Amino acid sequence: MNDLPAFLDSGRPNLPDVVVPQGVTPFFLPDRPVRGRLIKLGPLAEALLSRHAHNPHAVTRLAGKALALTAALATSLKYSGTFSLQAKGDGPVDLLLTDCTDEGTLRGYARGDNDKLAMLDDPDTATDAELLGQGYLAFTVDQGPETERHQGIVAIEGPDLSNMALHYFTTSEQFQCSIHLACAQTEQGWRASALILERIASGGDGNLAMSDAEQDESWHTAVTLASTISDAELLDDALTPERLLYRLFHTEGVAVDRARALGYGCRCSRAKLTGILEQFTPDELDEMAQGDDITMTCEFCNMDFRFPRADLRGQSDARLQ
Repeated sequence: MNDLPAFLDSGRPNLPDVVVPQGVTPFFLPDRPVRGRLIKLGPLAEALLSRHAHNPHAVTRLAGKALALTAALATSLKYSGTFSLQAKGDGPVDLLLTDCTDEGTLRGYARGDNDKLAMLDDPDTATDAELLGQGYLAFTVDQGPETERHQGIVAIEGPDLSNMALHYFTTSEQFQCSIHLACAQTEQGWRASALILERIASGGDGNLAMSDAEQDESWHTAVTLASTISDAELLDDALTPERLLYRLFHTEGVAVDRARALGYGCRCSRAKLTGILEQFTPDELDEMAQGDDITMTCEFCNMDFRFPRADLRGQSDARLQ
């Protein structure tokens, strides 16, 4: 298996090198129990989602919202590794998977069952719940083989991904939050964004002087103001994060922290895939071959890699004994 860092791996495909400097804008309401993050993927959404242009629009919208949600949750944590969102259900989209590294690189895809998609009245307008069906939603922090993974799992509940995520935080994490996700195809291409508010626990930073009733009222006010935002505002490239947050919360006195960048993050390469193929036996490799080649497709970037069968030796059959 190849252990080279991505920038030294010459076997990586020629994929978009897209970085959004203000991909994540953290903010807080001074002297109030409210903090949050505004995610605007901008052209990064088009670079990621257009790799699966064959998907119905509803499937692409679901994947875009998952990418924005993953970026929002990943950048709220202190970790070294990868934060991932996974949804598995019995609906037309049987697997939704997105992840974000501690460096802010994103990737993801939604895998659809064409037969089930064809059974929908209109695959392009299906809701998130119709696409996923019954199943589970999982959030995982993976900091490498030497560290135990941290994972939270909850049943899929609600009409859209925002509600499903809220159900997780209400039942598993037991703290209050507000989530607004948006994804659409605009004149500039696919765009995806998220606005997340979190209630700071009583006694947390900035709210020591407030009574419980005052904190409740302040939280309710912030959620009410956040609910006035439209998808068009979230997805508008011309509306900067600072202007958008001021438009929403200027009556409460919003303060913005330092923004974080997000970038295109597929980590596939010929070297890594060769390492995977070499784990199979020669007979298994022969079964995979079509003609003289074996083709492997990266689910995240939808890039095909072709390997001459003659160049692969595989593992000895002795490993099976």
